[in-house]
Amino acid sequence: MSGFTRLSGLADLPPHLRGAYVAIGNFDGMHRGHQSIVAALRARAEKAGVPTLMLTFEPHPRDVFAPAPFMFRLTQGDAKARLAEALGLDGIIILPFDHAFSQNEAEVFVETMLVDQLGVRGVIIGSDFHFGRQRRGTPAFLRAAGERLGFTVDTLDLMDEGDEVISSSRIRAALSEGAIAAANRLLGYHWFFEGCVVKGDQRGRDLGYPTANTMTPTGFQLAQGVYAVRARLGERLLDGVAAYGKPMFDNQRPPFETHLFDFDEDIYGQTIAVALVGHIRGQEVFSGLDELIAAMDRDSRKARELIAGAKPIGALDRKLGFVG
Repeated sequence: MSGFTRLSGLADLPPHLRGAYVAIGNFDGMHRGHQSIVAALRARAEKAGVPTLMLTFEPHPRDVFAPAPFMFRLTQGDAKARLAEALGLDGIIILPFDHAFSQNEAEVFVETMLVDQLGVRGVIIGSDFHFGRQRRGTPAFLRAAGERLGFTVDTLDLMDEGDEVISSSRIRAALSEGAIAAANRLLGYHWFFEGCVVKGDQRGRDLGYPTANTMTPTGFQLAQGVYAVRARLGERLLDGVAAYGKPMFDNQRPPFETHLFDFDEDIYGQTIAVALVGHIRGQEVFSGLDELIAAMDRDSRKARELIAGAKPIGALDRKLGFVG
């Protein structure tokens, strides 16, 4: 049986996925460090002749324990599933995470979930992975449990680049500074996010630049500015220029506004995925609408140039298909 499987629980695990090698973690961003874990997982599974799974959690535990969601998430569940499939895994299990789940003892997570329900052959985790009530489940705890219950445990450090580990927090910082090229390089693909197209204030249409607006999630901290983008709408890829932030208008939690070149369709209510190709400029305040429109014209020309020169960062980027 083939094909990618996405599950939100362990009770309905298809028989062909039982006995898999499983990568466990939050994997926010699925960056190059995470990809090294996936590569190791696939190599071990191929040698053993068993399937590969990713076991992850939504929402992020830090948001669950905070008074209100605050994290700048790099990849929500849908994006993680898209990336897991592109990386060649057989499936992903996205377990709902809440306070009740966090109170499971580490032994329950291992014996009930990993052994009884998944029948894991082997597990790969990052060296900072903890689980169970009061974070009692350490890598050493899991390794000892594996020896007792008959599955292997590999603990991998994330990749180093220069003086720093490739981390989700490092990528968040780059995106919040508008350093798109640096963020994309650390990710190993052009960063993208998805959203439902909603009605905006219609100002873009009046200016000759109609936009597909998507509301940004709580915690979204991308630097306000103008970007060259490629968007996926269904099976179509479309070039565009996008703005985040409205310094000349109401700038409270602005939508992400994408002007799609040579495109004029009603797509309200549809889901659009937007990949950032390059940063054009930061936000500016103009003296009037004529100056604003002239800047938008320049931004569009620059966006077309950046998109025309864009190349896939690597195999994963080619597989995702936004660029190249």
